[in-house]
Amino acid sequence: MSVRKKSISPVLWPLFGLIALVVLNLVLNHGFLKITILDGRLYGLPIDILNQGARGLVLALGMTLVIATGGVDLSVGSIMAAAGALAAVLIVKGCGLTLALGAGIGLAIAAGGANGLLVARLGIQPIVATLILMVVGRGAAQLITNGEVVLINNPTFEFLGNGHFLGLPFAPLLAGGLFIAAHLFLRRTAAGLFIEATGDNEQAARFAGLAAAHVKGLVYVFCGLCAGLAGLMAAANIRAADSYRMGENMELDAIFAVVVGGTALTGGRFLLLGAFVGALLLQTLTTTMYNLGVPPAVAPVPKAVLILVVCLLQSSHARRWFGGLFKKGGVA
Repeated sequence: MSVRKKSISPVLWPLFGLIALVVLNLVLNHGFLKITILDGRLYGLPIDILNQGARGLVLALGMTLVIATGGVDLSVGSIMAAAGALAAVLIVKGCGLTLALGAGIGLAIAAGGANGLLVARLGIQPIVATLILMVVGRGAAQLITNGEVVLINNPTFEFLGNGHFLGLPFAPLLAGGLFIAAHLFLRRTAAGLFIEATGDNEQAARFAGLAAAHVKGLVYVFCGLCAGLAGLMAAANIRAADSYRMGENMELDAIFAVVVGGTALTGGRFLLLGAFVGALLLQTLTTTMYNLGVPPAVAPVPKAVLILVVCLLQSSHARRWFGGLFKKGGVA
């Protein structure tokens, strides 16, 4: 009688990588995990990692669902810039904060809907459809701000990126709340099953009576919503809207976080928790490189190496191959 081996959860590998990074930082800086309380608020490097990584966490949630349907969204960075730019311009012009936030989020949702229309209804390849909006969205952001950096002076808006609630930074609390809400909705309803079925075999899902096009379209809308929220958080964090740099390369970080978290680019089963841990891993790595004084031009290399190592560890074929090498080199 054969005994079936239990498979290791893909979430454990990025978690191991995160623990290894924390240990490395502790060796280099014994005060890495030190947290201080000042005026009832928590401060320290771990708090900074959570605060700065909140935008990546939000983006990773939307990107996870898009990739689960077998697609990809390259436009999230540009949507961030456009949403942040529109909200900033409206605030500077004296519009109400509710209107400014609603306009920014509305623009992001409309952009996500445009992606969904191109992919789900017109049948354009996701990488091509979202690449179009990646270019158009960045241009729209520059048009909204006239190519200038728009400075924001609104304490209520700044709370979104720099505020504290019960002593904790508000941005990671917002990201955590969105994660919990998305997880409960996807796992306590049939929505998660619909997304996985669409990504695993869209034609079979349609034959089973599932409106796969609606599912794909709504997923892109949610991804746009996440990008818009991340853009508002970024603008609030730096108290400005920079249409050129805001959201730059964030689409790549979101994709990396999803892949490192164990969701396959081919679609199907997805892991929201894995994407959450993957985004936190990338932000911890970024902070580590800053602390080590790694030049920005070299910074992508360690990130790529870490992602490659985690992906190899997740691959059962790679683990068997490495295991075979050790067995050949050992003594029988």
